[in-house]
Amino acid sequence: MKWNLRMAAAKRDIWKSSELQRMLAEAGLVISAGKMSNLWAGQPVTIRLDDLDVICEVLRCEPNDLLVREPEKARAQRPEQAGTATELRPAVGEHRRRSSGGPASRGLVPPL
Repeated sequence: MKWNLRMAAAKRDIWKSSELQRMLAEAGLVISAGKMSNLWAGQPVTIRLDDLDVICEVLRCEPNDLLVREPEKARAQRPEQAGTATELRPAVGEHRRRSSGGPASRGLVPPL
């Protein structure tokens, strides 16, 4: 994903992070200078959905204006598929849930 905050802000003639930070504070979202710098200049590692909602409200945009998919990066990060299935070990107790029959089909319950 590409974080596109600066472009969304530019569309509203907001060119400085301090200006957006002030607008967000007026809308009830107080952001520290460090976090604002990260949101403005780079790729935030995380963002709260509530914060995203306020940012979208202030910029009058939608989340997809701020988050742009980069499918080519996602494909490049996937491990190579060699054509063979990878064996996955079930979690503890998983074998019970995945069995096709109940206890009676495994002979664990005596017939009536």
